[in-house]
Amino acid sequence: METRSIMIVGVGGQGTLLASRILGNTLLNEGYDVKISEVHGMSQRGGSVVTYVRYGSAVSAPIIDKGGADVILAFELLEAKRALPYLKEGGTILVNSQKIDPMPVIMGAAEYPGDIPEELRAHANVRMTDALSLARTAGNSKAVNVVLIGMLAKTTDIAREKWVQTIEQTVPAKFLDVNKKAFALGYEA
Repeated sequence: METRSIMIVGVGGQGTLLASRILGNTLLNEGYDVKISEVHGMSQRGGSVVTYVRYGSAVSAPIIDKGGADVILAFELLEAKRALPYLKEGGTILVNSQKIDPMPVIMGAAEYPGDIPEELRAHANVRMTDALSLARTAGNSKAVNVVLIGMLAKTTDIAREKWVQTIEQTVPAKFLDVNKKAFALGYEA
């Protein structure tokens, strides 16, 4: 199989690392060679967090170059915009419509861009949803990550049950019900 590349982008505290573990474990369970590289910005302070996931029959390196991502899974609008140069022509962005103000906006030194959805649609196939509302419906606002994994799962040829099995193996038992609901809501979004 040809190597495929998925870039996961978000803000510290949104659960991007759990999402990458669920994705990576699902792909490994399906027999793919998987390489993952995590880039932590100032994640403790709401900074950018980026994870590269590459999979196929034989993957040589985990890093995704500009123009190399088949899919960008974006947990926040501005992070989707920042990642746009990494998307292949004809690629897909799965994005949470949530806005999280970066420090310059919080301090009043900048304004949050208002044209991000239009800019994304001009350059990519975009599936946007309010993952925060869906996570709250599932029972926990922190389940945005698994809502987005549900959206991503729907775009693959991996059976839904395989994703749920990986969630059961990866998520602590006390959070399992909420995360299974969040996955289902994302999958159906």
